Amino acid sequence: MSNYISAAASLFMQFEAYMQASGKWNPYAYGENLAAFDKYCRDSHPQATTLTQEMIDGWCRKRDTEKVCSCRTRIQVVVSCIKYLNSHRLCLLNPPVLPKERNRRQYVPHHFTDRELDDLFRRCDAHKARRSLSSRLKKITLPVFYRLLFSTGMRPTEARLLRTENVDLQHGIIDIKQSKGHNQHFVVLHASMLELMRKYDDRVSRKDMCPDREYFFPAADGGHHGRNWVSGNFKDMWDSDRYGSAVPYDLRHEYATRNLNQWVGLGIGFNARFVSLSKSMGHARLECTKYYYTLVPCLADVMLSLTKDSFNDIVPDVDYGEEAK
Repeated sequence: MSNYISAAASLFMQFEAYMQASGKWNPYAYGENLAAFDKYCRDSHPQATTLTQEMIDGWCRKRDTEKVCSCRTRIQVVVSCIKYLNSHRLCLLNPPVLPKERNRRQYVPHHFTDRELDDLFRRCDAHKARRSLSSRLKKITLPVFYRLLFSTGMRPTEARLLRTENVDLQHGIIDIKQSKGHNQHFVVLHASMLELMRKYDDRVSRKDMCPDREYFFPAADGGHHGRNWVSGNFKDMWDSDRYGSAVPYDLRHEYATRNLNQWVGLGIGFNARFVSLSKSMGHARLECTKYYYTLVPCLADVMLSLTKDSFNDIVPDVDYGEEAK
């Protein structure tokens, strides 16, 4: 439970307790932003005795220096919190209105060639460790972490927040609880990835590493890695001068499009595989998965011709920018 410091601390604690009990609490998207709002309430209204509309409006007003997307991310937890408090009659305040995104530019992910992936993973494998625990952990984590993203389509946040208790190395199943939109889902590991995960688990569990770790990919302090660890190490391992710009999330895109590429010619069987892909990737709606279907050259026309009307019967039209956030 977070240590809140403002006049609204007790209300925030009740909201967090409810979200954790419901399995909906995300320590980054919700935890850090609610803590920042709590600090703002304390600093800007030191004499207040409870949460006020002035606090909400002041914090949720879009700043001149931030983009609409950043503003939405920052205040989403406040929207959810106020709605919860109102529904339980703990306050009667107006929830902030999320600003609408206009003319959102569709993100085009990097498409990895086999050569590029080989080079990326070779660089991960070749990372040299120093004596510190942090460096030794990094040496054994990099080859496994980024291969996991590519082989399963997991979001980077899901992988870095993955708890040891949610990884079944006997049956090769990952139970993902910390996910976008709070959608719990399961991922089945390929046999080669499962073997790699088992070897990693054996090494990181040694006495000189992290024998009692909470997170499957632990940081040296026992906590989980931050976003900067994921993006920073990827930047170090990726040859952008040679291959162009790419980010860790692009490995998820690559997983989806490579699966779709393999299904050309399956006809009606495409639908069942498509639903399985959507569930495995943790999409709340099938429309989100349809976004990838536009990234594979010519696949849209091929699939529509093979499945005729059956595909659109289960997957309606979609805003293809949604999954690319």
